[in-house]
Amino acid sequence: MKKLSKAELDALVEEATVDAYDEDEQLSGFHVMITDHLALPFQTTVLGVEVTVKKIDLLPGSGIVAICVRGSYRQAIGILDLPLPTPPPEGSEWIDAYRHWGP
Repeated sequence: MKKLSKAELDALVEEATVDAYDEDEQLSGFHVMITDHLALPFQTTVLGVEVTVKKIDLLPGSGIVAICVRGSYRQAIGILDLPLPTPPPEGSEWIDAYRHWGP
């Protein structure tokens, strides 16, 4: 997957935040876009352990998180801290746009 240009990232940010009036609504806009476009589930490696990303959630005080599962264990990891696999899952450009927006 090619790296998006600043203009492409700006366009995604605009799309996610078009009807948002404050930072909380903008964050909700990114949550919707990531949830709608990121192909789930997918596997990635966190601290040397393979996990499955099953869900994207919006948690008060934590922002947008990936719910990672391994066996009976579940862990929420901030979406910006989540290492993506190579190649990244479809829709990961929305994570790049969220990072570009910079909450």
